[in-house]
Amino acid sequence: MAFLRSVGIQRADPYIQQAVRALAADGVEAGLFYTSGSAGDDDFPGYRERLDREVTPRELADAVAAWGADAAVSISLPCENALRDAAAKTFLDASGIPTIMTPLAATILLVDKWETKQLCRQAGLRVPDGFRADSDLLAGRGLRVPGYRDALRVQAEQIGFPLMVKPVWDSTSMGIRTLRSPADLDSYLASSPEVSAVVEQVVEGDLCSVDIVGRPGSYQVLPLCWTGRAGADPVFTFADLRWCGPRVEADAAFAEVARTLVTLCADLGVIGSINVDMVHTGGQFVILEVNPRIGGATTLSCAASGTNTFASLTRMARGLPLAGGMVQRAGWAIEFLADGRIPPAVVAGLREHVEVVTAHELVIDGASHGDIVVVTFAEGDEDKTVKALTELHDATDFPAAEAMGKIASLLSP
Repeated sequence: MAFLRSVGIQRADPYIQQAVRALAADGVEAGLFYTSGSAGDDDFPGYRERLDREVTPRELADAVAAWGADAAVSISLPCENALRDAAAKTFLDASGIPTIMTPLAATILLVDKWETKQLCRQAGLRVPDGFRADSDLLAGRGLRVPGYRDALRVQAEQIGFPLMVKPVWDSTSMGIRTLRSPADLDSYLASSPEVSAVVEQVVEGDLCSVDIVGRPGSYQVLPLCWTGRAGADPVFTFADLRWCGPRVEADAAFAEVARTLVTLCADLGVIGSINVDMVHTGGQFVILEVNPRIGGATTLSCAASGTNTFASLTRMARGLPLAGGMVQRAGWAIEFLADGRIPPAVVAGLREHVEVVTAHELVIDGASHGDIVVVTFAEGDEDKTVKALTELHDATDFPAAEAMGKIASLLSP
């Protein structure tokens, strides 16, 4: 079974290793076809083949076929790489290698933020009000539309400032800018932006995400993960404390949204995993993006629910059933970014108090952001966990003061 991957495999730790070892126990050989980072035996205990980052979908499919795969699974991110894998799926499926990935037509819709907004609105989901700014028209390429800038200004005034500009095709919070006034909008329109964008109202509230895994007729909805605050200023995806735990009113309100999302997935023919980014505000959920891939909080949702998304994807690839429905939390899961690399002795001390799911270096586009840590503990152990982590902080300065303060505030409100 081939796994298609585009970022460091370490971000899938420890669930990818568990899935591969389970395959090996069943006599199934796993192969990793990756285009970024490095991978050793501890990272992926199977066949590994590094491909050029500019590999085409056809070249990727040919490499998988040459290895002799019987099936393939896409675990790539962000969205431009999901699109690559969706195109490769077309070639692999045609050659008799079934591939777990959302079909190309649906993937193209979901990687386009404007198209996604229309799909969600038509499905009855709440989305931020907004409009599309076409870079070709703003730059005067092709058809001349003298009134285009003024038409955008009218729409902006109807929505109201501040506004957020998001590139139609980018992801992981890249390329986002805030327009706080008509003057900012004029500056943006005059800049002849290189890419088309969605310009939309700023929605303030709690950022959250959910992973949905499966295929039409059987989708698992994993627990909600809370990932920070949404506002006028864009933030680094991993900057804030990210967590999964009890939030009774929000969990209840999400049930209907989850049912609508599952229907949308079925209508689009989603196969594999999608990640939905949302804002919870005023007791309601506003959909920001629906990404046709695994998410940045997949490890967190697996840790909180006791599931393994990568194992679920391999079950699908093997033609085995996957139970659908809402997956319940098994306890708390908290993720935070450390300041730099964590000494092994400090990680050992952390393991004495909580279950450490992973503690590995977070590398994005070749740049290190320090170590990212995911821990779990049982509901009811909040006070005990805060006490233990506070003692560890006092002795080692880990977790850092800011992270420790956020953990204490979350668990001891």
